[in-house]
Amino acid sequence: MSFTDKAKNKAQELTGAAKERIGDVTDNERMRAEGATEQSEAKARQAGEHVKDAGRDVKDAMR
Repeated sequence: MSFTDKAKNKAQELTGAAKERIGDVTDNERMRAEGATEQSEAKARQAGEHVKDAGRDVKDAMR
């Protein structure tokens, strides 16, 4: 996973966390849900990148 991918995913995760908190404070269910969704998407993307990295590591170890 490149540094830029990590940074983008982390930024999306932090944006989602902020939206979720703002939704909590303002009692805005829609914003809270959007924040939770953004966080989940970012974490899923990060997990996918970790799987790709692990696959590359295994491939390199087999050589």
